[in-house]
Amino acid sequence: MSEADIGVIGLAVMGENLVLNMANHGFTVAVYNRTTQRVDDFVEGRAKGKTIIGTHNPEELVNQLKRPRRVMLMVQAGAAVDKVISDLLPYLEAGDIVIDGGNSNYGDTIRRTHEMTEKGLLYVGTGVSGGEEGALIGPSIMPGGNHEAWPHVKNIFQSIAAKVDDAAPCCDWVGADGAGHYVKMVHNGIEYGDMQMIAEAYALMKHALGMEAGQMGEVFAEWNTGELDSYLIEITAEILAKV
Repeated sequence: MSEADIGVIGLAVMGENLVLNMANHGFTVAVYNRTTQRVDDFVEGRAKGKTIIGTHNPEELVNQLKRPRRVMLMVQAGAAVDKVISDLLPYLEAGDIVIDGGNSNYGDTIRRTHEMTEKGLLYVGTGVSGGEEGALIGPSIMPGGNHEAWPHVKNIFQSIAAKVDDAAPCCDWVGADGAGHYVKMVHNGIEYGDMQMIAEAYALMKHALGMEAGQMGEVFAEWNTGELDSYLIEITAEILAKV
């Protein structure tokens, strides 16, 4: 009997946590991993007692899914994504949806979107931000690709996404083709730029001004009360206060 709302392939920590997040929000999830022992360990461990179905091959996974089938890949970017898609294709039908939740190059996502469209399948390249903890308690999700898929994945994605103060989900459709992974790339560039500036400010305070960790923490905490208010500044202040 096909009962799962979505299938997830790839049970590294991000994949596991995303699956648990989905199950915690009332969705039934079928899971598969190339190393099948990992499936068994997950189902008998962290997933025990939850609405999570373990499978041992792509065909079994697909057969567990409601139509249109939704399969989310949480595998390493690059050739692994193409290999998993190739393994899935014999079991999918027109209108089924394949979601890439990894950090794929947006150019690859454009190519895959077009290739899948030619086969009658809907492809969604999806940026997922928040790390391992965010995947479990609420990530930012940036889906893009074939817009026909959006009504079929919107409820799941917006249910598991982080929420802002007005309860709006940190998830919305960002555009066609590789837009989801392009937005994630820009997001990462901004984040890494911020981290570099924080590192340089720390280096100047420590090595040029001779400040102690607690003093630097106070400066970062003060910065976090003004226009520099951000998660990265906040946790930097907290870390320095504990050193």
